[in-house]
Amino acid sequence: MSSRIEQIIEEIEEYVESCRYQPLSTTKIVVNKEELEELLRELRLKTPDEIKRYQKIISNKDAILADAQSKADNMISETQAKVQEMVGQSEVMQKAYDQANETINEANAQAQQIIDSATQDANNIRLSAISYTDDMLANLSTILSTTLTDTGEKYNTFISSLQSCYDVVNKNRSELAPQVSQSSSQIDAGDENTDGYGTDSDSESEDNEE
Repeated sequence: MSSRIEQIIEEIEEYVESCRYQPLSTTKIVVNKEELEELLRELRLKTPDEIKRYQKIISNKDAILADAQSKADNMISETQAKVQEMVGQSEVMQKAYDQANETINEANAQAQQIIDSATQDANNIRLSAISYTDDMLANLSTILSTTLTDTGEKYNTFISSLQSCYDVVNKNRSELAPQVSQSSSQIDAGDENTDGYGTDSDSESEDNEE
C-alpha cells in the first residue's frame, strides 16, 4: 500500500500533466494556484506523520535486524560451541583410540615376551633333559661295557678251566687206556677158566680162606 505522500505527489504530477502550456511555449504551463497550493499544503501536513511512520518502520526494522543479528549471533555461538564440543569429543576419541592402541601394543609385547620366555624355558628344559638322558646313557654304556668286559674275562676263565679239566680227563683216559685193555684181556681169560669147576688160583684162594 502506497503512503498518502506518495499519492499527493502522484496527484501533483497528474495535475501538472493536465495543465495547458502557455502560448508559444513548450515548457511553461498555466496552473491553478489555489489547487496546487492545496496539494502542497496537504503534502507538508502529511510529511511529519509519514516521517514518523517511516522512522517507526526504520526503528522496527532496526529492532528486527538487531533481533535477527542477535539470533544469528546466538546461533553462531551455539554452533561454535557444538563444533568445539565435537572437536573435544573427537580429541577425546582420538586419545582413547591412541590409548587403546597403546594398551593393545603393550599387551601384545607382554604376550610375546611371555611366549619367548616360555619357549626359552622349554628349550632349556629340553636341553637339560637331553643332557641328563645322555649322561644316564653314558653311565649305562660304561656299566654295560664294564659288565661285558668282566663277564667276558670270567667266561674266558671258565672256558679255560673247563678246557683244562677236559684235557686232564682225556689225558687220564689216555694213560689208563693200556691198563684197561690188559684188564679186559685178563677178565676174558678168567671167564674161560670158570667154565669148569674153577681154576687153581681159585682153589688156592678158597684154601687160604679156610
